[in-house]
Amino acid sequence: MKKNNIIEKYNLPSEVIFCKRCVVSNQRPRISFDKEGICSACRFSDHKNNGINWEKRENQLAQLCDKHRSLDGSYDVVVPSSGGKDSNYVAHMLKNKYNMHPLLVTWSPQVHTELGRKNLTSVIDSGFDSILITANGEVNRKLTKAAFINMGDPHQAFIYGQFSAPFKVAIQYKIPLVFYGEDTEVEYGGSMEHADRSSLDYEVFTKHRFSSLPPSSFEQYGFKASDLEKYGLSEEDVKSIKELNIKQYFFGYFSKWIPQENVKCAIEHTGFRASEVRSEGTYSKDSSLDNLLDGFHYYLSYIKFGLGRCISDAAHEVRDGYMTRDEAIALVKKYDGEFPIKYYQEFLDYCDITEEEFREIIDSWRSHHIWKFEKNEWKLKNPIWLED
Repeated sequence: MKKNNIIEKYNLPSEVIFCKRCVVSNQRPRISFDKEGICSACRFSDHKNNGINWEKRENQLAQLCDKHRSLDGSYDVVVPSSGGKDSNYVAHMLKNKYNMHPLLVTWSPQVHTELGRKNLTSVIDSGFDSILITANGEVNRKLTKAAFINMGDPHQAFIYGQFSAPFKVAIQYKIPLVFYGEDTEVEYGGSMEHADRSSLDYEVFTKHRFSSLPPSSFEQYGFKASDLEKYGLSEEDVKSIKELNIKQYFFGYFSKWIPQENVKCAIEHTGFRASEVRSEGTYSKDSSLDNLLDGFHYYLSYIKFGLGRCISDAAHEVRDGYMTRDEAIALVKKYDGEFPIKYYQEFLDYCDITEEEFREIIDSWRSHHIWKFEKNEWKLKNPIWLED
């Protein structure tokens, strides 16, 4: 299988450097480091703690809600919802603090976990109307396989639907607002170009969420445009968004985003339940619990960038003051890059590939500046626990 040029494809630096404050490296696409060796996500955390008037931001949110709140109880905001801690928190706050009338929209994972289904049912039972959109199974499997092979991320097909379906529902019901949780670009490390904007236009939004590749890019793999429009927004949809003046916002712009606080709120008010065991590849038990294939998204991130699920979780908790950098490094050494064996056979069956094909695809995404083959196994060249 053809080897992918990771450095060129993602415009990555050839030397791996880790942030001096958290545990993320310069291999995360679009992240930046300053002269002190601090990553953009940590600098944004400083900005959240010291540079933002949160009372003013919350007043802005109250005014936005006052402007769009329906007087007859009809839906006035779409909340993309997985049943997870973050979307539950956003839905609860919009309804119960700002007196909005949210409609939850869920784009079904490729394979829903039992816990994910229970959490989605729980948030609905706590007082919300909801729409669940489940994709054509055959097309979804083919898109997942194509994304795994050609984009190094089986999750990408799910992401298209996850970020497009809420807008389609907003168009259908003429709902003026779509409210996401946090802007992952600024919270986890990415482009800081729009760090202080409450909303992004569709073009910028899809550039970051869809890896600059619209759903139409899958046409080269034999998919019809009519099929792909179910997974993304067509030109006609984008035109409708502009004509109806539908805006998408990040709740994290208006209210300081702290994942651990979201967990507490979701448990108390929406019946959210964390897993009884940690997720593979990390120490946490409370995030990304709905998709049975989720672990392979994080594993491919580890293969491509040397950054797995544990690094993502721990880096944010260092910034939030829930652990020290040394504690985070110990967790990364123990868990990051752990192979998601629990649902491995399910993943192979879903994508209709063999174990040999799986290994070939995985190895095609390994970059020589991150990996070395030593004593009959692949090892990171520069793990964070061996940094100078």
